[in-house]
Amino acid sequence: MWELQNPKPVKLIIGILAADETSLAAAVKAISKSFGTIDLTSDVWPFTQTNYYKDELGPNALRQFVSIENLIDPGNLAQIKHDTNSLEQQLADSLKLPLPRPVNLDPGFIEPSKLILASTKNFSHRIYIGNKMFAEVTLMYEKGNWRHFEFTFPDYRQSCYQDFLTKVRTRLMEQLKT
Repeated sequence: MWELQNPKPVKLIIGILAADETSLAAAVKAISKSFGTIDLTSDVWPFTQTNYYKDELGPNALRQFVSIENLIDPGNLAQIKHDTNSLEQQLADSLKLPLPRPVNLDPGFIEPSKLILASTKNFSHRIYIGNKMFAEVTLMYEKGNWRHFEFTFPDYRQSCYQDFLTKVRTRLMEQLKT
């Protein structure tokens, strides 16, 4: 007979795309209030890899990542994506910018071997995780490096992102030891 095991806890990260510095700061504050203490914060980078979000975020979108101190159950990712969608709407209402979506929040998690991102959209490489949400393995960690897939978003292939993700992974490994 097979013995079923609970998954190990994982490190919640949230990728933020924001219209400007004010929107970005508001998003970080809202994330901390909703999900708990932020333990790691990436640099802020211009988001120039695609124009996909231009109509929602404007022409000068910024990208930043945060990770949350407390580890989570990976089975909570679908609900977390619903929660970040609600935060996006609250931020759009409070920021009062002439943009439909001045903040885009992309939750996911890091476990020792991979980065998983949640999505509201299905596609060939995504699996259904319940509660009207999907997820994908965006990057794999192997032999000390992040490895991308054919479908990995272009920005996640950048060394600056992967350097930050390595810091988050290192923090996760420390937390799992204690």
